[in-house]
This record gives sequence, C-alpha cells and structure tokens, in this order.
Amino acid sequence: MLPSLDNLRCFLSAARLLNFRKAARPLGITPAAFGQRIRQLEAELGTELFRRTTRSVALTDAGMALVPHAEKCLAAASDCLRAARGETGPTPMDLTLGTRWELGMSWILPQLDPLAASMPWMHIHLYFGSGPDLLFRVRTLEVDCAITSSRLGDAKLDSLQLHRENYVFCGARSLLRKKPLARPEHAREHVLLDYAPDLPLFRYWKDASGGGDRLHFRQITCLGSVHAIAVRVTEGAGIAVLPEYMIRRELENGTLQEVFKSVTPLHDHFRLVFRPDDPRRSVYEGLARALMDVPLQ
Repeated sequence: MLPSLDNLRCFLSAARLLNFRKAARPLGITPAAFGQRIRQLEAELGTELFRRTTRSVALTDAGMALVPHAEKCLAAASDCLRAARGETGPTPMDLTLGTRWELGMSWILPQLDPLAASMPWMHIHLYFGSGPDLLFRVRTLEVDCAITSSRLGDAKLDSLQLHRENYVFCGARSLLRKKPLARPEHAREHVLLDYAPDLPLFRYWKDASGGGDRLHFRQITCLGSVHAIAVRVTEGAGIAVLPEYMIRRELENGTLQEVFKSVTPLHDHFRLVFRPDDPRRSVYEGLARALMDVPLQ
C-alpha cells in the first residue's frame, strides 16, 4: 500500500518543526488528528519515524531517510495536478514519421525547422520507405505515423487527410516533337515508365473516364521510384503518369507536356496514417493541421 499524500504532508511539517502541535496549525487540523496521521503513516511504512517523549520529538534514522523522498513525492504529485490542468504545456515527445523518399525530401524535410519552432516539445525523426512498407511499420509500431497516398483498407489503421494528389500523363517536349502522342495508335512508338509491373501510376489514367485499355506501348519499363521515373521522363526516355506537384515547374516552362488532355486522371490524397488505438490522436491532428498549411512541392 502506498502512503497517503496527506500523511506525508503531515510528516514533513512535523519533521520541519519537531513539534506536533505547531506542525498541525498550518495544515488546519487538530493536534489529535495530526498525531493520528503520523501513526497511520508509520503503520503504512511499518516503522517508527519519530522518537516522542513528553518533552521532545526527534526524527529516527528511518524518518531522516524519508524526508527527501517525501518532498519529491509531494512535488511530483503537485506536478501531476498541474499537468492535468494543462499548466505545464505539452509533454516532450519523440515521434518517428514515415514517408516516401521523394515527398520527404521535397516537402517534409523543409518543414522540420518550422515544425520545431511551432512545436518545440516534439522531436521528429524520419523514416523513408515505400507505401506498403510504411503501412506495415505503422501497424507493427515500428513507425509512429506515416504520410502516404496508399489506399487504406485495414481496420488497424486510421488516417487524417492532408493534400489532394493530382496526376498528369506527360512526356518530354523534345520526345513528343520526334514522336507525337496525339492518337491511340501513336502509343506503339513509346515506352511507358512506371513504378511496378501492375502499373500503379498509369492506372490513374487508365481507370479514369475516357482512359481505358486503348493504348498499347512498344515497351513498359519499371523503375521502382517515382523520382527516377520523373528524371527519365524529363530526359525523354519515355512517357508516364506522374504526380503534378513533382513536375509543376517542368510543365510550366514547357520541358514536359501533358498528353491526352481530354482525359483527367483520377486523383488521390496524401494522408497522415496512424493506429486507431494510439492515444496521441490529438498530437497527430495538430501535426496534420501544420502540414496542411504548406502546399505540396
């Protein structure tokens, strides 16, 4: 059984004044009640804390040993009360945030210093991985939360929506001058670049209204990285469906050109993913609000 805080408070008053009658006054209780508190504490601890005679009160060795610990205990109890009332501010926290390499380098990394300034109690670590890997690590608690546009269908995961992710079917202007891509049959002259054999990027165009299976490419090359695809498309090595935020500058200056503009590719959303049983939901909501203030880049 843990000692009563009220009993510890009486003990410290008695240890300071070494007079039970005087020690009872600041606590607003009678000397008789005060003495009962001391006896209760000694019973709880199973040892005498004071040597008492009709003329004097003195601390025993056990009493002297208890004084600093009783002071820390009452101070900790006071801190608990202040924390519960929100008077101590947020608790310092380490948070591991998972992200894709491309998004992490272009969008999240530049936000680390502003986030540290606005949330100085939070220390953010980064983990870079692919979509399925990020979700797996959040499920297994290896990563606290992750930003991904991967579709969620897992009851062990919850999410907060951050930014809409638009896609563009495009190619380098230099390539399209040599090999136009204005009609479906032109696709036979082109190499499609994508992330994996199931064509997760091209599906945003293929599954859109007006897209479909009408394009048949000379070759399909998988590069395993959205950044690698963007680089190769810019070099004129092929065509691809890419996130608009990654190639915005190249589209604006004409280095890349959109193809089949009559088809609007499907869109997705970046989400902050975490476990629904994680008690830090309010922390993730605050982080999500901060991330939503900064456009994708």
